[in-house]
Amino acid sequence: MMRYLQKLGKALFLPVAILPICGILMGLGYALAPGVMGVPDAPTTGAAYVIGFFLIKAGGALIDNMALLFAIGVAVGLSEDGDGTGALAGLVSWLMITNLLKTNVVSTIAPNMFEFDAEGALMNTATKVAFDAIANPFIGILCGIIGATCYNKFKSTKLPDVLAFFSGKRSVAIVTGFVSIVVAAILLFIWPVVFGGLVAIGNAIKGMGVLGVGLYAFLNRLLIPTGLHHALNNVFWFDTIGMGDLTAYWQAKVMGDTMANGTVIDWSVGMYMAGFFPCMMFGIMGAAVAMIQTAKTKKRKATIGIIGSAAVCAFLCGVTEPFEFSFMFLAFPLYVVYALLYAIFTTITVALGYRAGFCFSAGLTDAIFSSFLPAAQKSWLLIPMGIAAFIVFYLVFRFAITKWDLKTPGREDDQDGEMKIELANDDFTAMAAVILEGLGGKENIVSIDHCITRLRLEVKDRLLVDEKKIKSSGAAGVIRPGKYSVQVVIGPKVQFVYDEFKKLAK
Repeated sequence: MMRYLQKLGKALFLPVAILPICGILMGLGYALAPGVMGVPDAPTTGAAYVIGFFLIKAGGALIDNMALLFAIGVAVGLSEDGDGTGALAGLVSWLMITNLLKTNVVSTIAPNMFEFDAEGALMNTATKVAFDAIANPFIGILCGIIGATCYNKFKSTKLPDVLAFFSGKRSVAIVTGFVSIVVAAILLFIWPVVFGGLVAIGNAIKGMGVLGVGLYAFLNRLLIPTGLHHALNNVFWFDTIGMGDLTAYWQAKVMGDTMANGTVIDWSVGMYMAGFFPCMMFGIMGAAVAMIQTAKTKKRKATIGIIGSAAVCAFLCGVTEPFEFSFMFLAFPLYVVYALLYAIFTTITVALGYRAGFCFSAGLTDAIFSSFLPAAQKSWLLIPMGIAAFIVFYLVFRFAITKWDLKTPGREDDQDGEMKIELANDDFTAMAAVILEGLGGKENIVSIDHCITRLRLEVKDRLLVDEKKIKSSGAAGVIRPGKYSVQVVIGPKVQFVYDEFKKLAK
């Protein structure tokens, strides 16, 4: 189950990775054409306005269809060989379910679900709202899972000669259609309940104001090892329950505006994203310095390569996994402290009025381009809050590491014959070859996969895995989440290593 959730988390990165282009296009668009957002006295004609309007619409085309992107992207990501047939199946499931569960369709096939008073007014409006919001990312992810599952199960189906044309991959979309009809029938009864539960969670945290933001940030970081943070993000970032902080921010909405589904915005737009910027851009930098300084002298150079590069990656593009996975299993109490620091800084940042948004993550690129949007507030606060985050993360990490003698990178127990780690290796073929050797050769590999920063592998004999050999390739670390599961932390260039590794492992 855990492995499947991790694979789902990787699949979700495929559509999410599209979002940075939205941020760049829309950020530039709003900078060129502030009149689009209704800024008083801003021009609404001229070349700059036309170009800006064009860029805004181009970026909005993706933001407005995130649910559909999830359906297709998840289907591709979960398909065993990433075949496009899985994407088609995800799209088929999306079209079937969202059309069968439209409010006007539901009112026809199950009229008893809608109750009216004597004057003909709808009484259970919550049910109507649930089906009005059926085309959301949560359902998109479900459709992607259905499409990929049908592909993996039926891609090799052999039918009698008379039906041979529909054998193999051609059967996938057909089976997906029938499965989606069944799922739609089930959702007809349970979706209002599920939707009500999501609304209750969202409203409970939203009702806490800035303290709720801190609770959300804490849970967001704490759930990263399981991949379940994606489910939490869907409640707050996308228009699953009528909130959609990320969606509203990039659609140039502010408090009091109306969302596409008719919901009036009653939260300060950007508050569920803004607090991540000081932590990811500056806090991780401070924590990294503390780790490097507390590393053993002879391992400090290697630690700089592993932790330093991970911190730079977090600062520039908000990819935090290389940093987090470098210590979360070595020193989990410190990881809990790390999540608590996020809770504290997001609470303070939002309370002070800083508002920013991201399309991909809370890195420098999104910080710059999101500052042009109407929901942006007090952008200058990022600098003092960032400096404070750097100092606090540094002091807390240094104190915790030395006080509790935590085995963070560079502080592991020495082993005889420890190999020199060559860092920043851009020879991906050579890197893949060393990793394969460290895993016991291609005969020991059962399955090969990857996420945004790691190779995910299954091996036959775990005793053949040589972690020191793997690290000598330049890998940031090795994680063993299961008896036969091995994860090699590479960083953002993992796709290139994966491609070469797959060739060598044939």
